[in-house]
Amino acid sequence: MTVTEALNARRSTRAFLPAPVEKEKLDAVLTAAARTPSWANSQPWEVFAATGGALERIRSAYKDKYAQKAKADLETPRPARWTEAALERMQQLQPGIKRDCGETAAHFGELNQALFYAPAVLYICMDKILSEWSLYDIGAYSQSVMLAAAEQGLATIPAITLVLFPDVLRRELEIPDHLKLTIGIAIGYADPENGINKFVSDRKTLEETVRYFK
Repeated sequence: MTVTEALNARRSTRAFLPAPVEKEKLDAVLTAAARTPSWANSQPWEVFAATGGALERIRSAYKDKYAQKAKADLETPRPARWTEAALERMQQLQPGIKRDCGETAAHFGELNQALFYAPAVLYICMDKILSEWSLYDIGAYSQSVMLAAAEQGLATIPAITLVLFPDVLRRELEIPDHLKLTIGIAIGYADPENGINKFVSDRKTLEETVRYFK
């Protein structure tokens, strides 16, 4: 699989099969992602992989949090503002899902709250003393993880809903106080029978994105 093929194959999978991910494949993905460039070779990423019983306890605790209408406590704040163009693209998300997925679009919220029923979630952290510059490196590392996963035949989705309740994650994964949770990436085998996975979001064109100067 070429890099371009991996980019085209990767999509945000919102429903996974219960089959566990082989540790050998997770190791291969994370070994490949370790080649990600970072500022002055700082390599700020630290990964906590939740599988099996640990992930089921997290899923159950999240279910309780939602039932109690608990307030999210994100350690990496949401953006205070979005550009008009970004807002327009975000507003197209739900109509696009309904268009492509039909009746299964109604399960969008349930799947988010259930951590997409993924058999594994990679929680990516960085030291709290680091600045926003290191978040760039975390983003690059996350992309490397997802492309390497595609090569292994694995599906992924990075999602803010995976890190909504840090107290649960810190308890179950023994995350040290000096680390900050940045993002979670659900990983596993896509459920081919679930219509929610038919959705592929549109992308800006080259003309909308790139300005060439000579």
